[in-house]
Amino acid sequence: MKWIILDRDGVINYDSDDYIRSVEEFVFIPGSVEAITRLCKAGYRVVVATNQSGVARGYFDLATLEAIHARLRQALAEQGAELAGIFYCPHGPEDQCDCRKPRPGLMHQIARTFHIDLRGVPAIGDSLRDLQAAQAVQAKPILVRTGKGERTLARGAGLEGIPVYDDLAGAVEALLTADRGRA
Repeated sequence: MKWIILDRDGVINYDSDDYIRSVEEFVFIPGSVEAITRLCKAGYRVVVATNQSGVARGYFDLATLEAIHARLRQALAEQGAELAGIFYCPHGPEDQCDCRKPRPGLMHQIARTFHIDLRGVPAIGDSLRDLQAAQAVQAKPILVRTGKGERTLARGAGLEGIPVYDDLAGAVEALLTADRGRA
């Protein structure tokens, strides 16, 4: 079984510095639903791991977050794809929880839930904290330029040896091409 972990905001959907606060604000980045569908059809189990501190900040509630995730699942189902799971941290930075990326708590939850070793599992994100969470469990971090990706690249630190792609579709194409090369 092949696994992959995706950040949500900035990877699957457009991000906002003001947070994605409603289903209406949850807008897919072109090609992202199709990229996830390609992964599913290629035998990957796709998991989302996302910080959602807007809950702790009072910008939206858990029911709204679940409605956003239902929209994501529905869009994938319409393409014949599904997520293995969505894991999120609802805490704010001041909560000092273990599940808020860059800490590895969400990654550990995924590993425990599915009884898998995350070493070498691709983990695609748009921020340094996504990459650091992946590195903490020896997953394979991959950066996309969408969302906060360009800002992350501009900072430069901590990106040595990490592959960078324009978007999720580009990262998925590279992964699936590499898989075909190994077959």
